[in-house]
Amino acid sequence: MLEMFGFLKRKRKKFGPLIYLSEPTILYHTKTEKIILEIIEENLNSNNVILPSDYGLRDISDKIAEVDYLVAVAIYGKFSSLVCREVEKAKKLNKKIYTLDIGKTPQSLVYMLAEGIPEHIKWMNEKETEEFFGQFIAKDFLGSGLRGLFLGYRDHEW
Repeated sequence: MLEMFGFLKRKRKKFGPLIYLSEPTILYHTKTEKIILEIIEENLNSNNVILPSDYGLRDISDKIAEVDYLVAVAIYGKFSSLVCREVEKAKKLNKKIYTLDIGKTPQSLVYMLAEGIPEHIKWMNEKETEEFFGQFIAKDFLGSGLRGLFLGYRDHEW
């Protein structure tokens, strides 16, 4: 009977260091975001994660000052302009940074978690980010429209 009332479920107890997940907005509320959280829990022994997607499109980067680590997500070796700004903020605050570089094969999601920022990561400006995500969305999210900006792209492979 309680299963019908999912909102009454007990929340999992938080453990581990406080982590800020810096991810591109196109990953908000997606299957990939859930997998990223599993990767963080497994590799950094923490489920204590600040998710900007929980706050909509509001800037919550001031919370970086409170965290132990920042995990920056790169898609196919590229940081979006938003992730770049948050990584720069974390660097100024001397926070430990991890990079999670993700890609996709037809069969699965592929990822590499590294301490620091690997040399191969490309830092995109606003224009490059817009162009990259325009191509990315056209290829992987065709048909989602504006819904994805606010709700995420739940129906797609990412």
